[in-house]
Amino acid sequence: MPINEALFAAMKAASYIKPNAGKSYKLQRVAEELIAKQAPANPKCRVEDISAPMADGYAVPLRVFTPLVAYGAPLPEALEESSANGTPVTSAISAILPAVLPKVLPKIPIKESTSSGNTDGISGNANTELPSVTPRGTILFFHGGGWATGGINLYTQACAHMAVRLQRRVIAVEYRLAPEYRFPAAVEDCYEVARQLFAGELPISGVGGSVDVDHPQSAAPTAPAGGGDISATIPAPDPDSIVLFGDSAGGNLAAAVSLMARDRGEFMPRTQMLLYPVVGNDYNPETSPFESVRTNGTDYILTAQDMADYIDMYRSSVADLTNPYFAPLTAHDLSNQPRTLVLSAEYCPLRDEDEAYARRLQLVNDNVSCYRIHDGIHGYLLNTSAVGLVSTTYRIIEHFLDDTPLEPAPGTGTTANAPEGGDAWQDVLGTD
Repeated sequence: MPINEALFAAMKAASYIKPNAGKSYKLQRVAEELIAKQAPANPKCRVEDISAPMADGYAVPLRVFTPLVAYGAPLPEALEESSANGTPVTSAISAILPAVLPKVLPKIPIKESTSSGNTDGISGNANTELPSVTPRGTILFFHGGGWATGGINLYTQACAHMAVRLQRRVIAVEYRLAPEYRFPAAVEDCYEVARQLFAGELPISGVGGSVDVDHPQSAAPTAPAGGGDISATIPAPDPDSIVLFGDSAGGNLAAAVSLMARDRGEFMPRTQMLLYPVVGNDYNPETSPFESVRTNGTDYILTAQDMADYIDMYRSSVADLTNPYFAPLTAHDLSNQPRTLVLSAEYCPLRDEDEAYARRLQLVNDNVSCYRIHDGIHGYLLNTSAVGLVSTTYRIIEHFLDDTPLEPAPGTGTTANAPEGGDAWQDVLGTD
């Protein structure tokens, strides 16, 4: 499907301007925190910071998003959202900022938070009564960023929108990043958080506090604002209601946690959702078995070289490349996996490996769905201009989770998506 020419030209220019991921990940982190500070709060969602203790003494920061109103319900006038769009920063801008950040950083006004340390996500009068909402379940979310960037600050708006749209509690995991912490640090962090969630062991250690955004790798738990019992726990949710969800590298971590859970036998996720996940290990256009690495590997923000850099930053050794917890597509056995939704993006270099993973899962599991989002580029979940793509994605997720009707509909994404009335998505496996 042809992509909008103007948008394609902009993406192509950005792809060539920005430095490769291996050279720019530190500046990328600075750019992302800068952007995250500009994001308005979502008053339809309560936000709390907690942490999960690891065996080595580290405390993994978590951010918990609980919907306060039914999706589509109006807020009291005093709590109206400052932004009509619940999705956050433009990924294209975020991607090219490292190239120009040293020159523009002193000139960018920083919007200070007006919440006075309150992370409830409620602006105005915090005592204003809101309709009560009972979440339908819990989503454990692992963020993208090539295991080296991203974070819960950057994803806060996306997770708040996710919580309200899907009417579920969302718990976002600030796993340790590469290259400071290489494989298997990130997946072990995510696995242990998942284990604690399934066991009902997550300690509330920082409600009302905040993660240290300047040093996210060393953020430590803090006592609840105003004191209180730091040993309190989130009640153990029904395991059937827990969904593992991740985008990009986070999708890799979700898939790896599911494989680990099956192998270790401590818990077993029932459902996982993987949005343009990293599941392979070869992003050299000359050797990759996947055509999308060649056709989509240079002009769509995330490049094949970026992916090769991320792989090199994440792995501890060459042997990791064939470890299924590093590259799930290399697993010899994909049986006994959760009910799975895979979402690929049409113009993403990972598209073909994502769909290959779904097909391999389908061979030994009868509970797999896979959709290709037309006109999608990698990272669109964080792109403010991708309203149609995000909406299409949530329609598919609602169909998957709640069995809502998924009728064919014209594309409404960022580009000339299905301009002649074609679908905004393609059912890759043909199971629906």
